[in-house]
Amino acid sequence: MFRQTKAALQKLRYLSFNGQQHTWRLKSTSAGEKALQYQPGQKVHGFTVREVVMVPDLFLTAVKLTHDRTGAQYLHAARDDSNNLFSVQFRTTPMDSTGVPHILEHTVLCGSQKYPCRDPFFKMLNRSLSTFMNAFTASDYTMYPFSTQNGKDFQNLLSVYLDAVFFPCLREQDFWQEGWRLENENATDPNSPLVFKGVVFNEMKGAFSDNERLYAQHLQNKLYPDHTYSVVSGGEPLAIPDLTWEQLKHFHATHYHPSNARFFTYGDLPLEQHLKQIEEEALSKFERIDPNTQVPSQPYWTSPREAHMTCSPDALAPDPARQNTLCVSYLLGDITDTFEGFTLSLLSSLMISGPNSPFYKALIEPNIGSDFSSVVGYDGSTKQASFSIGLQGMAKEDTERVKDIISQTINDIIENGFEEERIEGLLHKIEIQMKHQSTNFGLSLASYIASSWNHDGNPVELLQISDSVEKFRQALKENPHFLQDKVRRYFKENTHRLTLTMSPDEAYLDKQAKAEEEKLQRKIQALTDSDRKEIYEKGLELLAAQSETQDASCLPAVKVSDIEPTIPITPVQISTAGGVPVQFCEQPTNGLVYFRAMCSLNTLPEELRLYVPLFCSVITKMGCGALDYRQQSQQMELRTGGMSVSTQVTADASQLDIYEQGVLLSSSCLERNLPHMFQLWADIFNSPHFDDEERLRVLVMMSAQELANGISYSGHMYAMTRAGRYLTPAGDLQETFGGMEQVTFMKRIAEMSDLSQVIRTLPRIKKHLLNPDSMRCAVNATPQKMSDAAGQLESFLKEVARTRKERKPVRSNIIERPLDLLNDSGPSRKLISESNFQPCQMKTFFQMPFPVNFVSETIRTVPFSHEDYASLCVLGRMMTAKFLHGEIREKGGAYGGGARMGGGGLFSFYSYRDPNSVQTLSAFRKGVDWAKAGQFTQQDIDEAKLSVFSAVDSPVAPSDKGMGRFLSGITDEMKQSYRERLFAVSHKNLVDVAERYLGVGQRTCGVAILGPENETIKKDPSWIVK
Repeated sequence: MFRQTKAALQKLRYLSFNGQQHTWRLKSTSAGEKALQYQPGQKVHGFTVREVVMVPDLFLTAVKLTHDRTGAQYLHAARDDSNNLFSVQFRTTPMDSTGVPHILEHTVLCGSQKYPCRDPFFKMLNRSLSTFMNAFTASDYTMYPFSTQNGKDFQNLLSVYLDAVFFPCLREQDFWQEGWRLENENATDPNSPLVFKGVVFNEMKGAFSDNERLYAQHLQNKLYPDHTYSVVSGGEPLAIPDLTWEQLKHFHATHYHPSNARFFTYGDLPLEQHLKQIEEEALSKFERIDPNTQVPSQPYWTSPREAHMTCSPDALAPDPARQNTLCVSYLLGDITDTFEGFTLSLLSSLMISGPNSPFYKALIEPNIGSDFSSVVGYDGSTKQASFSIGLQGMAKEDTERVKDIISQTINDIIENGFEEERIEGLLHKIEIQMKHQSTNFGLSLASYIASSWNHDGNPVELLQISDSVEKFRQALKENPHFLQDKVRRYFKENTHRLTLTMSPDEAYLDKQAKAEEEKLQRKIQALTDSDRKEIYEKGLELLAAQSETQDASCLPAVKVSDIEPTIPITPVQISTAGGVPVQFCEQPTNGLVYFRAMCSLNTLPEELRLYVPLFCSVITKMGCGALDYRQQSQQMELRTGGMSVSTQVTADASQLDIYEQGVLLSSSCLERNLPHMFQLWADIFNSPHFDDEERLRVLVMMSAQELANGISYSGHMYAMTRAGRYLTPAGDLQETFGGMEQVTFMKRIAEMSDLSQVIRTLPRIKKHLLNPDSMRCAVNATPQKMSDAAGQLESFLKEVARTRKERKPVRSNIIERPLDLLNDSGPSRKLISESNFQPCQMKTFFQMPFPVNFVSETIRTVPFSHEDYASLCVLGRMMTAKFLHGEIREKGGAYGGGARMGGGGLFSFYSYRDPNSVQTLSAFRKGVDWAKAGQFTQQDIDEAKLSVFSAVDSPVAPSDKGMGRFLSGITDEMKQSYRERLFAVSHKNLVDVAERYLGVGQRTCGVAILGPENETIKKDPSWIVK
């Protein structure tokens, strides 16, 4: 997987610090305390301990070591979290755009000395209980992380990962499959034309069909023109075919060496065991080398530069006449200076985050563009950091105006500085993030330290966040102009800045296709007849290898018998507050309180449904009570961990034509801020503001732009949602709220010159949704704080009682499900039943400006509680691993594809970034034939079960415990009986469900494809073309 680190790290900039922290009852021999027994200078299995540091903020102990023989660096974070993580990263600094580090990342996972079978990586997905397995290529490192909660599994995966990176086979055939090859379009027909194929080749074509991605790549290449950052580490599609197998092997030999490696482990498993295994299985076989992979600093320019690029027009852009992007990027200091990096990242948030920030006021509010440029803010993923600011969705004639606003805003900041309240709001955000526990903490840490450590920064320093906060407060105290001085130095007086503009070109895709065709023809013209014959024969060999039944017996595996037979029960208490049902769940939340409320949509008139997602996105952002939207935003930053509203459609667990519809309110806060958080919600219920048309327009544009930008990443989700539209009532509503229908609706709203009709609609929706009469709540907090939280909730509900109205549901067919199964007369969920719903078959094609397709076929099957549901879940995993992966990815060249059983009773086939369209539908059909023929083994079934269980048993954070029950009514007892059915799934069950639900005569299915212009589909009257 190629990762534009910018996007990846933006999500991690404020790390959510997480894991199972039982701070309120630390065991005497916690993992952190055990690790404190190591002493600097101590020798352990070929390593020497360098430093041992307690990091109380994150409840962990860091142990830093180096390997004596090879100089490999090692960091262990010991913490009471059973979701253990391993990661190894190499500094990979390519000097051309052939994508060598990315293709290597794919190819090392295709088989190794100890595990010579094809594709051990994908096979281990089904032989382990991993909670995460992947690999990333960033612009200057390649990282291989995995995590699991099972100690035996950890050793198995570690063994496979170590062998893959240090002793891969790197067969030529794997290079052709994963990288690129010339092959007959139809591999079995020597007369069909020769084309480029290959997984990475197609992945990068897909990646660069996304204008945001293209822009970010160009920006980096031009801001750092002198070394490795000037090339595309993931591979430029037209340069990939210049890479040879020899070059790939050479790159591995020079970069994938322990002397160029950094190992990171995390969790509660003992460090000693990891060191012993890594030394014995890998490091003991190497001597130290000088890898010579250091990245020199980019020399600073003495004067600013400008550049221009083009992209393909976006059919879904909020305003087709305004599709230009402009951004100014500044080169900052070295990221290994931890405190400077911390300061600049905070400064960046003060400059651009939220409606109170100077750049938001200056660039977003005048509505010159639809949103900030796709690259914005501080980026610490390269050796020297950068800061970028600009706009997308703007008109070409506003170019000079935007440049002037940017430099004027920088002058204003130097003059006026920042309000103290905003600085406090940001530091409060950091405090919450350190207390909030997510479930993949190890992975967040690995990504967070990767870039700085890659350039020999000290990773331990990065973990000591409180030290940086303290130092920051001190610096501000000593010099009130501390931040303004940084702005002057890094922005006003900085001559190393690049202004990059991008504009759409109608002929862009044609030019790309033409350039690829020319490249292809040059390759073909150089071929002799015997070359062509060899290409055809190699193509057949590859196809034969891909079609062979694989022997994976050399790989380690956990067994189904290793899986816990029962799930731990999560106790919840159901009661009422102010006449509203509430679910209380006591959890070790580290002093945070999590609040949710589900508000029913049952009384909302049908014609308002399309507006609900827009209502959700603006209701917390337009001001309320005595606060305008800026003050509201400021209060949320200071008093909460965020407040949001989202649509919620949940299919019933026992009947497909019954569903619950509503919106979910979610927020969290530190215990001391409970009254403030509920006061903010009370103001939103009692007196939300809707009348500021300018503010609404800004939010509408941003929302429409975000939807349009998201399709090239989540095209398969949009295809699956559309394919399920006519199959169940819940599927229909999901398309309305989150499918292509919503994308096109938001584009329509964004194009309106007058939003007064929308402004009149929002209060009508509010009356129906924010109504205590049709609401239920949930609170997760520590046992000590629960009664206080209940009291605060009670007074909040009293305060909003005047918005309470008994309203009639729009549909008469309401079904009630008790919230507490032991108390039928108690509070209930009110679901809608559409017993006369008629599912129908529909095939829809959306023509998109991408060179690749997203294909889905979805079939109506059975709900969660049905006895066949477990078999369909196992079947989906098994078909994906044993058949569809080979057909769609290995043979078809798509980046991904498979089948899965969804919670709403819909079984979906899908493909992702796929060069084929209609052909993939026949691969889906072949998958069903394969399952019906029953040519699979007990081992295949067990592997599919492991894969299902690793998802079912993935860790749940304290903030989310009890949420499944709250939202969908699925109790621990129901989960346990599903678990027992999973264990019991047999060969006969799988063949049986394939025949009964997926066979051609039996099924009711929908099909959807998003992709480039398609002649076959246009000529076929059974398709609806959008």
